[in-house]
Amino acid sequence: MKDQWNAVVSPVIVEPAGQGTLSGSSFMVKDVFAVRGCTNGAGNPRWLETHGPAEAHAEAVSLLLQAGARLTGTTHTDELMFSLNGENAHYGTPVNPKAPGCIPGGSSSGSAVAVAAGLADFTLGTDTGGSVRVPSSYCGVYGMRPTHGSVTVEGVVPLAVSFDTVGWMTRNPEMLRSVGDVLLPSSTPGASGFRRVMTAEDAWELSDRESAEALAPYLNLLLGSGGSHESVQLAPEGLSEWMTMFRTIQGYEIWQEHGSWIKREQPVFGPDIAQRFSWVSTIERVDFEKAEGRRQQVWQALAELLREDGVLVIPTTTGAAPALGQQGPQLEERRSRTMQLTSIAGLAGLPQITIPAAEAGGCPVGISVIAGPGQDRRLLDWVVTLVPEVRGSL
Repeated sequence: MKDQWNAVVSPVIVEPAGQGTLSGSSFMVKDVFAVRGCTNGAGNPRWLETHGPAEAHAEAVSLLLQAGARLTGTTHTDELMFSLNGENAHYGTPVNPKAPGCIPGGSSSGSAVAVAAGLADFTLGTDTGGSVRVPSSYCGVYGMRPTHGSVTVEGVVPLAVSFDTVGWMTRNPEMLRSVGDVLLPSSTPGASGFRRVMTAEDAWELSDRESAEALAPYLNLLLGSGGSHESVQLAPEGLSEWMTMFRTIQGYEIWQEHGSWIKREQPVFGPDIAQRFSWVSTIERVDFEKAEGRRQQVWQALAELLREDGVLVIPTTTGAAPALGQQGPQLEERRSRTMQLTSIAGLAGLPQITIPAAEAGGCPVGISVIAGPGQDRRLLDWVVTLVPEVRGSL
């Protein structure tokens, strides 16, 4: 099936396995989630050729089916999930419903497009380096990246194991929470909301002027929603150093995961993807271990900053989605700057929600809230309560 949005890989239908809070809703999943009897292509024809059909559903898919949701298809992804653009050299680019001449973002491009276009009530994606957060921002939908390890990745094609998460996208915050109620581990109810709301100066410096101005009213209302607010500098050494740290660890793990398959099967990749895999094959273990040691310091610093009652507000991306078909250094520079933002939650394994808050140049731009480790449900509750109040004040 080739829908008008080029979002869907396979229109596979799986009926609910039970009844629950998601009864009556439909969902699609990125083409890296195991669906019984189907073969994942992970965005690359050679991967599809060298892998067989799944014997069982991915655990996250099973949980959603048991809660009453109906699976209605699998969605396109960048090749082996290794991009933030959403442009696939083999299968084309899903059409961004909110910004038709611009990229949808990746690697969960098809999932973001499917939910933005109304093809499903919610979608699953994976987020390693921003692959749910970035397309959510570009396509104007809500996106959730949970605390690392809080949602099972069993039955999901991996990329970099210490960063991989199962994320989800919706058109409203209530559905975002409903999906979280099914996928996230149960917890004892605690305090609601956040007493401390912080904005990261060095993160906002990465936003382009038009987007920052568009997001400013929303940011100001978020800052007034807690008991106190303050401005902080996250990375004294620079967020570019955090991004380099992230890429070193991620790249090393990617090659450990997929290097043997790539050397054996010699798949054809699009030029940008091929260049990235060539680079990750050169990362030395000593550099990985050095970056991993520094990562632990970032993890501890952010956990201490946020604790249970703090939330950090940042722009989700540096700006609205770039135009389709851009090539070369300019696009790579944009990707690098965006990864400086996504590496914040990525390095520390933190939960992050992106909210479709504004438009810049007629295209969506998102604002993100990041909470401390394990504060996923509290963050979801806060966003559900906060969004109507903020929108009513704008």
